[in-house]
Amino acid sequence: MSLLRSFSLPLVAAVSIFTASVDAASVWKVTSGDHSLYIGGTIHILAPEDYPLPEEYETAYKQASTLVFETDMAAVNTVEFQQKMLGMMTYTDGRSLQDDLSEQNYSKLEAHLAQRGIPIAQMAAMKPSLISITLSIIELQGLGFTSEGVDQFYADKGSKAGKTIQWLETPDEQLSFLANLGGDDNDALIEYTLRDIKKMPTMIGDMRTSWREGDMQKLADLSIVPFKKDYAQIYQDLIVTRNANWMPHIQDMLKTANVEFILVGAMHLAGEDSVLKQLKAQGYSVEKL
Repeated sequence: MSLLRSFSLPLVAAVSIFTASVDAASVWKVTSGDHSLYIGGTIHILAPEDYPLPEEYETAYKQASTLVFETDMAAVNTVEFQQKMLGMMTYTDGRSLQDDLSEQNYSKLEAHLAQRGIPIAQMAAMKPSLISITLSIIELQGLGFTSEGVDQFYADKGSKAGKTIQWLETPDEQLSFLANLGGDDNDALIEYTLRDIKKMPTMIGDMRTSWREGDMQKLADLSIVPFKKDYAQIYQDLIVTRNANWMPHIQDMLKTANVEFILVGAMHLAGEDSVLKQLKAQGYSVEKL
């Protein structure tokens, strides 16, 4: 599984667990005159129990001739791209993780890894951005999240069906965002990751329900609001900037008769800076399926 694909958004948005009966889903129809498209919120890594997905996803999929993902799903899974990612997210200049963290946060990270039987020396060559991703995946897998996410599921299905596949940002653009997580404040990134991991076992139920029901207000209250308050720069880089970059592409799609199904991480659809809020502000009709 691609590390990049597994962490295409913050850790708190990458969780879902156990199937339940719900009345709605995180899928919306956006309309401009005679033109329309669908937007679905995704979770990038799932538990086996999360399938089948809510039926609204299949409804949008059947209506669309084009699937649009955050990035090129096939490209990020190639060996060449994985090597490039590791080259950007590991130290190659003689430095190590200990050089980029305060003594206090390095000790916290060391203790966290020790509890999981992982010597910190095994991660000494990883930059904090890759440490954050790796810790997230370890925790998710420990909680039973071992299945492909919504985006990979539909990328595979759409390719086999001959649907057109597009994306909102190149793999290099997405990699750049992730490689620079936290900017110059590596301590804040590690603090955020360790804090989020501690909360995960108690939060995943509520977050999973919010996603499956399409309750973006609840998802925002659980994740966006504290994320924005405590780690403003990471929030700006991962959510606000990327949402703004995607908007012109989405608006262009609404000028054609082609019907697209856009699949992006659920946190991009929650909160005041969300893609859905911006589309409504621009005068488009946004209706939940």
